Amino acid sequence: MSKTTFSGPVRSEDTFKTVSKAASTGTITEVITLGDGPVTLGDEDKTLTNATHSGRLLVIPAITSNRTITLPSPVAGAHFKFIYGGAAEEAQNIIFDTGANANYFIGGVAHIQSDADSGSVYADGNSNSKLTLTDFGTTEINILAKDSTNWLVWGWSEGADAPAFGDQ
Repeated sequence: MSKTTFSGPVRSEDTFKTVSKAASTGTITEVITLGDGPVTLGDEDKTLTNATHSGRLLVIPAITSNRTITLPSPVAGAHFKFIYGGAAEEAQNIIFDTGANANYFIGGVAHIQSDADSGSVYADGNSNSKLTLTDFGTTEINILAKDSTNWLVWGWSEGADAPAFGDQ
């Protein structure tokens, strides 16, 4: 693979995409898209793709029921940044799901408790493949594919109940 060096600004009238190419098959996989505006997720369960969601700000709207956001298979460098775009603390839960215990989270989330003490919660680093934000409010969660297996997670969430990591 060749490399190009630029001296000065690089301009695109659309977006920039980072891709990976499989050495054995030549298959191109989009890892991250830079330059597009935020994506507001709907009030439904959502399965993310690298091509549409990685590298973009993902806004979680007010929701009417518990919702699951399923991550794609990890590709090193894929990054998902979530913020809450609702107007009040939710009475429902958001669940971030890697799809399999083999694709577990590494890291933790700070909890800002709206009615008592605050603290942090951490994944067990060996099988926790779900992160649940219970009755959440203001939130920023970052999830980054460390490699083709695991996800790094960090951020914070405000609410009356602490977030929780768990297995499938």
